[in-house]
Amino acid sequence: MNTSEQRRTTVEALRATREHPLDVLVVGGGIVGAGIARDAALRGFRVGLVEQRDLASGTSSRPTRLIHGGLRYLENYDFGLVREDLREREILLRVAPHLVFPLPFLLPQYGRSQAYQAKLSAGMLLYDLLSYDKSLPSRRWLSREQLLATEPGIDPEGLQGAWRYYDAQVPYVERLVVENALDAAAHGAHILTHARVERFLRQSGTAGTVTGALVRDTLGGGELEVRAHLTINATGPWLDRTDGEIRPGRPPLLRLTKGVHLVTPPGTRHAHVLFSQTDGRLFFVVPWHGCSLVGTTDTDYHGDPADAAADQEDVTYLSTEARRAFPQAPFDQVHYTWAGVRALGRVEGVQEGKVSRKHKLLDHEAREGVPGIVSVVGGKITAYRGIAEEVGDLVSTKLGRTTRGYTDRRPFPGGTLGQSADLASFVATELRPRALSLGLDAAQAERLGRLYGALAHEVLDLAERDRGLAERLAPGSLAVAAELARAIDREWTITLPDFLLRRSDLGLNADQALPHLDAIATRMAALCGWDATDTDAQVAAYRAELDPMRRLSSSSEGRAVPGDRTARRPGLVAAGG
Repeated sequence: MNTSEQRRTTVEALRATREHPLDVLVVGGGIVGAGIARDAALRGFRVGLVEQRDLASGTSSRPTRLIHGGLRYLENYDFGLVREDLREREILLRVAPHLVFPLPFLLPQYGRSQAYQAKLSAGMLLYDLLSYDKSLPSRRWLSREQLLATEPGIDPEGLQGAWRYYDAQVPYVERLVVENALDAAAHGAHILTHARVERFLRQSGTAGTVTGALVRDTLGGGELEVRAHLTINATGPWLDRTDGEIRPGRPPLLRLTKGVHLVTPPGTRHAHVLFSQTDGRLFFVVPWHGCSLVGTTDTDYHGDPADAAADQEDVTYLSTEARRAFPQAPFDQVHYTWAGVRALGRVEGVQEGKVSRKHKLLDHEAREGVPGIVSVVGGKITAYRGIAEEVGDLVSTKLGRTTRGYTDRRPFPGGTLGQSADLASFVATELRPRALSLGLDAAQAERLGRLYGALAHEVLDLAERDRGLAERLAPGSLAVAAELARAIDREWTITLPDFLLRRSDLGLNADQALPHLDAIATRMAALCGWDATDTDAQVAAYRAELDPMRRLSSSSEGRAVPGDRTARRPGLVAAGG
């Protein structure tokens, strides 16, 4: 089924809800919304999901790409949150072995304060104790000599050593969102992207039970009423806007903060937890996608979440602090940036970094006397599955059904690796032989495994049926045309940005696929039936989406980011810190 047929079928199914309402309508196609749709569909509920742009097009595609307990939450004594997140980390390592990987971190220590050393040691011990059921190695102390041998680029002045501990990385969180949606759809959920909620539908006028939403198709231009017994508002930082009619005159639910990341040439061998010398904030330097990912910031944000972007102050702050720890690293050579907006529960008089990341479920029937709608406030990628399960339990209670979630033990569509013990053996024994027989090379097979896991077989199936789809999408690219064909056919891929930024890894490369843009657009035009005007518009849309990400990037001549490049003290907590 091609995209237009798939979309038409979905729209017809959602229109039919006027006579046969859904059990659950999820508004929002980020990681939380997609996770809720999956959990509910697996329980047997009739589910619909609508998203105003594309899956993972908001905050979900702009994180640090870690699945972690959150060391810094220990400082806030948020032990319950840390424990929950460490449990979720273990679950995701198990059910998504193709997307979530163990990652060792180094936490360097400077200074001679015995009090600080004791505090840090206690924190690392507590982190281990809270992850008592982990499969990852426990913490280990590295001496100064061991650390310098492991990471020779680190500033040695005053260096005492480092703690090494393990968390996890999800390099392509966009794929995690898509696979949640795929599993939901496989169990009957109707997924409609590029569809904006205009208002909630009410049983009687503007004050009755919420019975669904009026949705505008932003591509086709039409409107449709989607009816449901229960609506879940999972719009993240847009929550206050969508909830306005439910809570007229009430104060905002959210405190929005902006988190900026830099993508730079690789500057370290390992992932590091660092502390800013300027304000003491914890941030990460993480190897990612052949680059270094440096972030994040945490500043209050008052604009439209869709417009969030890094400014020069953000870039200078991160590059300068990272270079204090690694003076020779190229963190001032920025390929591109991204800025995500966190949706935190509103708390007045608390510093941004101290606001709890714990989510809340708001039952508007209990709070405002408005049945039929529940809102999700806050949450983070690590916790999304648990949030979705909690919502599923609440849905069951409200709809009078007895169901139990089982996403804690169900592998994702790409996570079923057969007899292989891990992804590496799966690639070696299953993917590589098939790929080589089609003329692909080992690097292409490895990439297919890390992006799609077991779903890579679907890519290779297409290439076997049509050898033209085994061709590279563009000269020099590892991607093959079958990936694009499959994404259009099965993954709600409608626009060029959908594919490049949120179905494949091409838009995440240092060059963000710009050298290959025309070739890929031409391929997609042939598959989607675009004419020259359509294709030009798609290319322009992609460039427009990249603009806020590349606005502050270094030029091809290597222009450095302004900032203090001579500061010698590492960006780490020193004696007495």
